[in-house]
Amino acid sequence: MVVSLAGPAQAAPASAANVKELNFVFLHGMGGNAGSLQRLDDAIAAQLPAQIRNYEQSHPDVKVQSDTLIRSYPNDVDIESWAKNIADSINEHFAGKKNLVLIGHSMGGKTALYAVAHNIGNLASKVAMVVTINSPVKNLGNYYFVGGDTALDYWGARLVLSNKGVIESLVNYDGSQDGQWTASNKHWLAFISGEASPLSSQFDIKNVDALPREMDDSIVPISAQYAEGADAVYYGEYGHGDFSESDQIAGYMSDQILSYVFGGNIECSALARAGTFEHKAGIFPGTDYWQDLVGGVLAGSGTLTHKNNSFFKWQEWKDVVGESSAGSDRSSFQITQKNSSPILTGLQQSGWANPDDPGDGRVSLTTRAAPRSSVQVDWSVYQKGLLPAGVARDHYEVELETGSQFTSIGQVSWETSDARDVRLRIGSQAESPFRWFRAQWKVYLKESRPRKIIDELPAQVLQP
Repeated sequence: MVVSLAGPAQAAPASAANVKELNFVFLHGMGGNAGSLQRLDDAIAAQLPAQIRNYEQSHPDVKVQSDTLIRSYPNDVDIESWAKNIADSINEHFAGKKNLVLIGHSMGGKTALYAVAHNIGNLASKVAMVVTINSPVKNLGNYYFVGGDTALDYWGARLVLSNKGVIESLVNYDGSQDGQWTASNKHWLAFISGEASPLSSQFDIKNVDALPREMDDSIVPISAQYAEGADAVYYGEYGHGDFSESDQIAGYMSDQILSYVFGGNIECSALARAGTFEHKAGIFPGTDYWQDLVGGVLAGSGTLTHKNNSFFKWQEWKDVVGESSAGSDRSSFQITQKNSSPILTGLQQSGWANPDDPGDGRVSLTTRAAPRSSVQVDWSVYQKGLLPAGVARDHYEVELETGSQFTSIGQVSWETSDARDVRLRIGSQAESPFRWFRAQWKVYLKESRPRKIIDELPAQVLQP
């Protein structure tokens, strides 16, 4: 009889693990420190384990490892030196780590875009994504500051740092191309916010609105906080650093960042409509006020001209311009007197030709001119033009492009509570005589963009 004895049980050989790194780097802004990003860091740390667990369950052959670097940096150096400090810190404390998610507030975000686009310290190959929060991406030198100061004068006086490079980089360096490069070659998520109207007192500093012609967050105009290519997420009427003091805002940002990484639909801002309007005060001392309704769809426009050939008498004309709207209610009309002397000619009256019929887009005009004079007016008629079903408005931006002193935009609001209606009601004023301005408006819709960058991140195979 042959007896066979079994040896000790042998465990099955372990399989190799595909490990994906995910490393978060937090970058504070000018005048800040690592503590200003603590709430956001805490929010990400709280939400991250569930995101990793869900991803690993749906990808059983992949493990996700994460780490965080949050440090303070000098605040009074130019953007290149700041970027080098960041790169040196990453290379020292995150040596060998890749798949970096740089999260920068204010100048920290602007510098992160610069560091990646210019490959400072070989960062470009290590970074997967840059997140900016209320960052002054664009050139602030192009914006009007209180009292007519340049941005360089204003910030130099406030922070007494004009002899150091950070102010020059904050004001005069335009990071738009850095952002475009990052968006094209990596990913760029930009969180943006601002006040409700250019002259709102929401975020005034010691009762002073630093940017009286812009919608700003107390420091940076909303239009400067992003550029072409960004996945821009408008998060509300919040000030420059409100996220650092609010668990609600930090939680929202964390959710958006992690959805961007692990998979989700990001509600981004996309331009829906834009335009300009202008006003000029009259000849008599005082203040002229206007209410404009913008954001409708152009239904018709033209120019009306009359010449008074008489040598002795004033002449008056009554005209009806435009036509009945087809399939949409009328919204507003604009009438502007052009190439005419305000003393020798005038627009006497304007109004809807049929006030009781919202489908009638015709406008009645009354003009007059002195002997041997001509009067000319441009006219435009707009329909409501709602967004398509299922599409909602996101936010608006209004600013004074140019004009004389003592002009302002005081109030801006949506015309209706309908989320598909992107029309704005804008209140403005100018002190007379003859002070004037031209304003620009933009309205944005919510555009859902699917993102899941973790699938793009390379995995490292670790043998058991």
